[in-house]
Amino acid sequence: MPLLYNFDIDTISDIQKILAQNLQKRRLEKGFSRNTLSEISGIPAPTIAKFEQKFVISLTSYIALAKALGYTKEIKELLSQPLYDTMEELEMINKNKERKRGSRNETGK
Repeated sequence: MPLLYNFDIDTISDIQKILAQNLQKRRLEKGFSRNTLSEISGIPAPTIAKFEQKFVISLTSYIALAKALGYTKEIKELLSQPLYDTMEELEMINKNKERKRGSRNETGK
């Protein structure tokens, strides 16, 4: 299988910051304080504050917050469609669509 390179210049930290900023915007648009969002989501207000300020949160907590803000559909759609840049990648995706796990031969055994 060919080695695929990702030339995306965003760092993981950049993306975490964007996710935190977007969540904070959606919270404020709804007029929710951190305490209100905490009550709705079950996620402690200090966890929400830490995410908005330091951009760190567990996936479970992030999903709970997104769900509380009404973004269940968008979360479920994340990574739902394959991305490809070339016809070769699309062919490989279509070939591997039914694959459930890695091949035992990938380790060279």
